[in-house]
Amino acid sequence: MNILITGAAGFVGKNLTAALECIRDGRDKTHPGLTVGELYLYDIASDPALLETACQKADFVFNLAGVNRPKNQEEFMQGNFGFASTLLDTLKKYHNTCPVMLSSSIQATMVGRYAGSEYGRSKKAGEELFFSYAAETRAKVLVYRFPNLFGKWCRPNYNSAVATFCHNYAHDLPITVNDPGVELELLYIDDLVDEMIAALEGREHHCEFEGVDTVLMASGRYCAAPVTHRATLGQIVALLDSFKAQHGAQPETLLMPEIPAGSFAKKLYSTYLSYLPREKAAFPLKMNVDARGSFTELLKTANCGQFSVNVSKPGVTKGQHWHNTKWEFFIVVSGHGLIQQRKVGTGEVLNFEVSGEKIEAVHMLPGYTHNIINLSETDDLVTLMWANECFDPKKPDTFFEVV
Repeated sequence: MNILITGAAGFVGKNLTAALECIRDGRDKTHPGLTVGELYLYDIASDPALLETACQKADFVFNLAGVNRPKNQEEFMQGNFGFASTLLDTLKKYHNTCPVMLSSSIQATMVGRYAGSEYGRSKKAGEELFFSYAAETRAKVLVYRFPNLFGKWCRPNYNSAVATFCHNYAHDLPITVNDPGVELELLYIDDLVDEMIAALEGREHHCEFEGVDTVLMASGRYCAAPVTHRATLGQIVALLDSFKAQHGAQPETLLMPEIPAGSFAKKLYSTYLSYLPREKAAFPLKMNVDARGSFTELLKTANCGQFSVNVSKPGVTKGQHWHNTKWEFFIVVSGHGLIQQRKVGTGEVLNFEVSGEKIEAVHMLPGYTHNIINLSETDDLVTLMWANECFDPKKPDTFFEVV
């Protein structure tokens, strides 16, 4: 399938192009039924001859081109309606009736705070042009009214409040919020790209609009990504406040933020991280070093325990303690060792010979004193350790006893 992407250098275009290139090159194997051929990437600086070639050969068109921050109001209509006319006329010139997707905007509803919007008016004109084209040529047309977009590679200080907020928080710059109660409908770039690929595969989602609200329905005139989020500016700022505080404290606390699967918080945190400067992308860990090797706490979570790494010098035995309630996994990733466990009050010893050549997870059982021995005479033993709770010095739940 040959695909034309107009506006390819923009936020959505970059992300969509990267996703399609991964599918084309075999780096994304999750779409076995989709074959991506030539990608025609067209933008404002492209040679017009490329548009001619692409409109002859394309099997699908993503029209992401548009103007949203013009020098004057007239550029809205020129960029959002004028180029759409050129694109469709060029497709008609070559009798190419392949499916065409249009990226419109929720502002095209022209209701509420979008009433009187020149940008919305130009987008609405583009929509009607596409629907007329579909009626004339019987080509499949997919018109998407995008809400507020956010995610990696989004340009800050342009047309995305979330991008600006994330960038400024990451770079310790101030932000301005005039009304924290303003609610936004937000579409994450990965969810948008998933919908674009679904459209390529003929699985697009249809909808209608009640005011600015999207109502998914199979018979809808418009199309929409099925997963969006709603949040007020105040809620977004509160989340970013917590992210920045947690990130700033991580060198001391090692604590990861709560990021529930599929949540707006998870997507916002990923977006925030994508703007971090180099100096904030790494921090040193405290290595507790002695003649036996080292022990280093890695990361901690509020509810799911913590990770550590232990390095034992040749011939060294570590551990020799037990826990009442705490339990752990020991995972040797390099070297050759022996893990021993003995139920307190008994003499039977459970032996687990472990190696980085055959990685396995070994439970440290509650009520069993345990140790780990480096069997090598030359190489360090490296063990990744996970405990079901973070270490609490006020209640360590750790008692010395030789296995």
